[in-house]
Amino acid sequence: MNIHIILQLTELGVRNPVCSLIRSKAGISLYRVESEGKKLILKVFENREDAREIDNYLILSKLRIPTLPLLGYTKNAILLPDVESSDEYRLGKESDLSDPKIAKAIARWYTILHKKGRAYLSGSESSMYDESDLVTADNMALIAEMTGTTGNMLWQVITENYSMIRSRIDALPRTLTYNDFYWTNLIVSKTDNSAFVFDYNLLGKGTAYGDIRNVTSSLSKEAAEAFVQEYGDNIDEEEKKADAFVSPLVTLIIACRRETFPSWAKDSLEELKNGNVLKHLKEWLNIDL
Repeated sequence: MNIHIILQLTELGVRNPVCSLIRSKAGISLYRVESEGKKLILKVFENREDAREIDNYLILSKLRIPTLPLLGYTKNAILLPDVESSDEYRLGKESDLSDPKIAKAIARWYTILHKKGRAYLSGSESSMYDESDLVTADNMALIAEMTGTTGNMLWQVITENYSMIRSRIDALPRTLTYNDFYWTNLIVSKTDNSAFVFDYNLLGKGTAYGDIRNVTSSLSKEAAEAFVQEYGDNIDEEEKKADAFVSPLVTLIIACRRETFPSWAKDSLEELKNGNVLKHLKEWLNIDL
């Protein structure tokens, strides 16, 4: 066993551990741990930036937002129960994305997250991760260059109105947002009556609508409708209009930082090229450019 892992487990008070590596990717390693009849998961962060997940777990625990119990933590590792050995919960599966009952359970978790998140961030200057912070002049230039769209009218409009655009983005109400929904990050009760997500590396602050779009874009049509119905009618129209402009740009910024342009960003690139991103900007700002 890796001496570093032994030291982490010793610090966490885990005795006589038997460990096996589940996966290691991009500086984050997951280990399955058995100790004195208990089955646990150890998550280790090599990079300081990724270790923000520790603080995010502590925030959720403090706010009593349903999540996996944090059994212990060090400066760069967390100890969690192994869901696969749980009598109450199971890991998500792809078919959950098409199940309206589970979609409603997911919506109830997001309702709690957003309600408590608004109160938590109210009046504070939190330094938490915010996807909209990626919308900078430098990053707009990066997208234009990397996608070969420097002649697109969008970039001229953004340059001429950047201060106003940035001001409007900053003025949008913020709440805690998960930002990374997919079935592989889902935990569901074995009765299918409750659900929540785990892996909080991208948890941060943002608009509630951005989070809703992030979830519903992964669900089937019927499940997405069930999610929205359960979430309620408190969807902010300004957030929705802003997200239609901001979201594809954030996707493209992340994509353009990859060595190879990913397939999941192709729709956003098409929105840029066909003028939809510019159209959404005009609709949001209510201006005729």
